[in-house]
Amino acid sequence: MSALGSGFLGIGIAIVAALQSMLGLGIFLARADTYASLLPAVSAWTLLLVTFLGIIVTISATGERLPDWLYAFFLVALGAVVWLDFVAIAPFNDVGRNASASISAGFVLLVIVTLRSRWEVLVATSLLGVAFVVAIVLTTPLTPVTIPYQVTAVALAVSPGIIGVLLVAGFERILRRELDRVLVQSTVTAPRLAVGMLASEELARLDYDAEELLDAVATGDAPLPLPPSLASRASSLATELRLHLVQGRRETWLFHAITESDHLGRHVTVSDPGTLAGLLDDVQRDALLAALWLLSTDPVGVAPARTIAVELGPMVGGAVSTGGDRTIVPIAVRVSSMKRNRVDPGVWEALDRVGRYSDTTAQGSLRIEVDCVVVNPADAARPS
Repeated sequence: MSALGSGFLGIGIAIVAALQSMLGLGIFLARADTYASLLPAVSAWTLLLVTFLGIIVTISATGERLPDWLYAFFLVALGAVVWLDFVAIAPFNDVGRNASASISAGFVLLVIVTLRSRWEVLVATSLLGVAFVVAIVLTTPLTPVTIPYQVTAVALAVSPGIIGVLLVAGFERILRRELDRVLVQSTVTAPRLAVGMLASEELARLDYDAEELLDAVATGDAPLPLPPSLASRASSLATELRLHLVQGRRETWLFHAITESDHLGRHVTVSDPGTLAGLLDDVQRDALLAALWLLSTDPVGVAPARTIAVELGPMVGGAVSTGGDRTIVPIAVRVSSMKRNRVDPGVWEALDRVGRYSDTTAQGSLRIEVDCVVVNPADAARPS
């Protein structure tokens, strides 16, 4: 089943497959007079077009689903197309120059890349490649003149499936990351100290359990004093609620943004014992989060994975000063395995909105220090 909107990508892939099939059919018609027997070739193209249109109509009618039985039928039909095409071009003794419907079958495989698992598509593509290699070895004399055509034919047959799998995998990876970022973005407007989204769900459950227990006492279903089982349940609820309340006094929006993000949680660690991240305003929070996202985005296949350590404080001179309406929160960001010239320009633009920054590099790691000017909480707490 298609996921994360990749079904829309499948529409474009189906258009590519249709265009290539039309091109292949045109080439076949232009060479039709050279075939010893047109029946196998015409049968191959007829079966290919019927299979292609049938699978498109079926997928549209069933809501972008491809059950196992239909997938098996689809593969059998494509196998028959390849066999019929090989039979038709066997007298030419040159598969690479004359294959038509069999190559288009590789493009038709693109239709299922958003509907079946990646390994299934790759297995089907591999089998198609093996069929081409076997047919070439059995029917085509391999010479310096014919070999390039054979290699080209095999590449044209198997590359659509491989490229399609890579394209869909990359698209889904980007989409998951963007969804993750949108989810985490909600922490930007959170209070200085608060529970996160996951804790909010747990608190909602505890609240429901507490309401159930109180309602049972109010209606007389739970006698007073409470029996041992209900008393133990009430004690557990109270303990969990206290733990959540205490936890909510130690965790800032930045802590929740990192721990609740599947992407940031793998790359970023935060040290903020003074809960200073909560002093940043919404613009500074959004900019800091954007910078961390850009810094933590590793190129695909890069090892070892990039790590980022974020440290806030300590405040200069200890506690927050009580003089003036502004104070400075020092932020240090250390990025491993990164040089300054590899930093996305967007990082510097984002950090410029956080505060005045400076950077240094040492032993292949980048260190960025930011002086973030915030409203002095001591000053804001005084009555006007």
